[in-house]
Amino acid sequence: MAKIIRSQRASTPSVRSPPKKKAAKAAKPLSKRAANKPPAKAAKKTTKPKPWTAAEVYEVFDRFRKANPEPRGELEHLNPYTLLVAVVLSAQATDAGVNKATRALFAVADTPEKMLALGEDSVRDYIKTIGLYRNKAKNVIALSEKLIAEFGSEVPRTRTEIESLPGAGRKTANVVLNMAFGEHTMAVDTHVFRVGNRTGLAPGKTPLEVELGLEKVISTEFMLHAHHWLILHGRYTCLARGPRCEVCLINDLCRWPEKTV
Repeated sequence: MAKIIRSQRASTPSVRSPPKKKAAKAAKPLSKRAANKPPAKAAKKTTKPKPWTAAEVYEVFDRFRKANPEPRGELEHLNPYTLLVAVVLSAQATDAGVNKATRALFAVADTPEKMLALGEDSVRDYIKTIGLYRNKAKNVIALSEKLIAEFGSEVPRTRTEIESLPGAGRKTANVVLNMAFGEHTMAVDTHVFRVGNRTGLAPGKTPLEVELGLEKVISTEFMLHAHHWLILHGRYTCLARGPRCEVCLINDLCRWPEKTV
């Protein structure tokens, strides 16, 4: 009789698989243009200051004239040549620092010939308290040589010729032409640049833009002393940090939105 064999199932209880989670919806990829696009910035409201009227500009310089009828530059000099040298030395230096060094220098060398006789090493020793003194000593000797060779030892009277001298730029030429020869030029240093922009008198991104803007709005009768008034105003009143608005002669006309009066 055949033996019947029954199949046996495993006694291990069945384990149910956990329910499958619903797959998250895939994010839609950004287009290449959208991915590179910078985040949007909130629109900044800017109000352009009201332009100065001719009458207001006249009033500004009339007040400066009444307060200081004969302003003087603060660089000490003996003649046009020493003025030229002093202005070249004043780049990235204070007038007070230049004066301290040049008093002794100009006592022994007040002409191009005397400066050449002194020599670069000695000039360097006289001006070593001034920033960039090594390069400036080289320029003083080089410009002295050029004055002798090309201009008969005299300081030339045109902007182009002065700018051709070693170490002299447009600002140097404007200062010399104004102070030595009475030309109606506008020398723009850091003070004039700040005042022109801050007050709104002549806004500009470069010194040349400010220079041309000031020449355009300032009346001819003020141009001889205009750059001195602006320099002195920037140096002692309209300071870079902590401007003294409370004592400013023109605070009622100034367009600066952050003025404190």
